[in-house]
Amino acid sequence: MHMTKISHLGYYLPEKIETNEMLEKQNPDWDLSKIGERIGIFQRHIAESNETSLDLAQKASERVFVNFDRNLIDFVVLCTQSPDYYLPTTACILQDRLGLRENIGAFDFNLGCSGYIYGLAIAKGLIIGDMAKSVLLVTSETYSKFIHPRDRSNRSIFGDGATATIIEKSEIEKIQSFEFGTRGSGYDKLIVKNGGMRNAWDPKGQEWEYGSGNITSNNHLYMDGPEIYNFSQEIVPALVNKLLKKSNLSFNEIDYYIYHQANKIMLDQIRKKQGIDKDRFHFNIEETGNTVSSSVPIALKDAMNLSKIKTGDKIVLAGFGVGLSWSATIIEL
Repeated sequence: MHMTKISHLGYYLPEKIETNEMLEKQNPDWDLSKIGERIGIFQRHIAESNETSLDLAQKASERVFVNFDRNLIDFVVLCTQSPDYYLPTTACILQDRLGLRENIGAFDFNLGCSGYIYGLAIAKGLIIGDMAKSVLLVTSETYSKFIHPRDRSNRSIFGDGATATIIEKSEIEKIQSFEFGTRGSGYDKLIVKNGGMRNAWDPKGQEWEYGSGNITSNNHLYMDGPEIYNFSQEIVPALVNKLLKKSNLSFNEIDYYIYHQANKIMLDQIRKKQGIDKDRFHFNIEETGNTVSSSVPIALKDAMNLSKIKTGDKIVLAGFGVGLSWSATIIEL
């Protein structure tokens, strides 16, 4: 049976930066000082009005092709919830933009915070099934385009970004066990209600207030923060425990933990609940914010760059959020 590994990883963040101070100047009634400390986010990268997920995906992919021959790619898998078009598939356009061969596969899939781990599973399946030798897995999101300008909560949390990962055949299995979960009954806890086929975009979309003075509409992103927080506290510890049990590993046998970078308070509580030391647990969203499907691979690449992980380390990756959906895996680099 074929085995798999992550061989190359890179990411791209838009050049435009939006700090908490900038948001306060635009909205004098906002005080983000306590919010910044609480959620651990002080700035975000924001796509320009004419910059799309496809543009970010192309730039992230070009970064991994600096050290990898693009002609070896057999499949493009793109995770996004902010595609350029309803149709055609963004991955098909990306194939052309990148100058990849035509005799390859390409498709999108729609998932958010759990999407990177799902993508690794798809890539592994393609390779194990002998349908590909090298897979380009891309995550790209521009959630900022969904957020109401007066939504203090979501504007202080979400940033834009894209990542590109190359998964290849390996002599040793370095992408190991997976766990997945779905709770579709919570679909409306993180949602853009209008703009799809069920509810058309409404040019007269009525604004409404939620939480502590946050403004949104059904044309914009809505997140039930308390419910998402409670969901994460319930799901993530159980998810990781189940993964470790399946893999016959204990917590101490894992060298490093990289979870979806949602916000500081959420991650701190999960870490404490699981008894994971700070030096084995990644947190890196101070300057990027929550980049949805891109958060786990960005964190993974940063941990590599900072030498927090090394060849042979066992790393738990876990994603959880919109859907409601969750996933986890164990990898080695």
